[in-house]
Amino acid sequence: MCRVLAYIGPEIPLESLLLEPENSLINQSLDPELHPLLQLAGWGFGAWSEHLLKPEEPFLYHRPMAAFYDDNAKGIIPSLQGSTLLAHVRAAGYNSRTVLADENCHPFSFEGTPWVIAQNGALPNWQILQRELLPHCEDRFLKQMKGTTDTEFLYVLLLSLLKGESNEDVKTGFEKMLKVILDAMKKLDLYALTKLKIALVGQNRIIGVNYGCDDKGNANVTGDWKKLREADHGTDDYSLSMLLEPMYVLTGKNFQDYSESFNVDVCPANEATSAIFASEPLTEERDDWLGIEFGEIVTLKRHSDGIAQTISKLSV
Repeated sequence: MCRVLAYIGPEIPLESLLLEPENSLINQSLDPELHPLLQLAGWGFGAWSEHLLKPEEPFLYHRPMAAFYDDNAKGIIPSLQGSTLLAHVRAAGYNSRTVLADENCHPFSFEGTPWVIAQNGALPNWQILQRELLPHCEDRFLKQMKGTTDTEFLYVLLLSLLKGESNEDVKTGFEKMLKVILDAMKKLDLYALTKLKIALVGQNRIIGVNYGCDDKGNANVTGDWKKLREADHGTDDYSLSMLLEPMYVLTGKNFQDYSESFNVDVCPANEATSAIFASEPLTEERDDWLGIEFGEIVTLKRHSDGIAQTISKLSV
């Protein structure tokens, strides 16, 4: 599975998020803690900064190669800083069908929306499911698709279902998206285990979602992901563990005082100045990270007096 990292907080050098820590996102493409395979299918990031000429728009970077082989990274990233970041390393099948191209690297960004998106998951059979899902999609987003990934299509579908930008509007949009996907699976008899671990990010905002369904179309899946992970890679139990695995949030302050690590002075969100949403805990003190369990959505928004955080169950 892919790896995701999102950050909101004071402006900090992007190399302190992407290059310097021992378990940086680039290093995770070579040595992820919670996944057994290399992440070879490309990587990218989007960042907002008041120092850019267009501070209201994300600076986007994509490279269709393993992040640890990217010879541009150490030349570009040290010149950048940001207050909002969404970064991603892409995992894909080790076969000739995998298309390595800029257009298939996350995060995806369209005109006409404040949101960019990246995913740690997959929607099987999405090309066929489009027969039922396309009527829900708006032309203004469909015509901006450039690549061949399920995530970009999910971006189109989600944006088309959103009725506003509030936390409740976004939560409702995600609920509608899974419902229409399940309806399409039922109609076409194409149920499959579907992992939708999504980071939707706008300037000073992170929406993190951890949901999906099992291979029978059940969205209310339960189980101990750690015990299931003991099964051999490629088994049904192992796949189920990947579905049920949490995503993670860390809130704190004084991030800039801890160079070459993801450490912060951990504190509750309402006292924090920074927040990170990630595929796996990135510090040695893993208990500092709040797990976003399967079926949950977390919303994080940076204010002058702290981080507003809510966690709720998705109703599907």
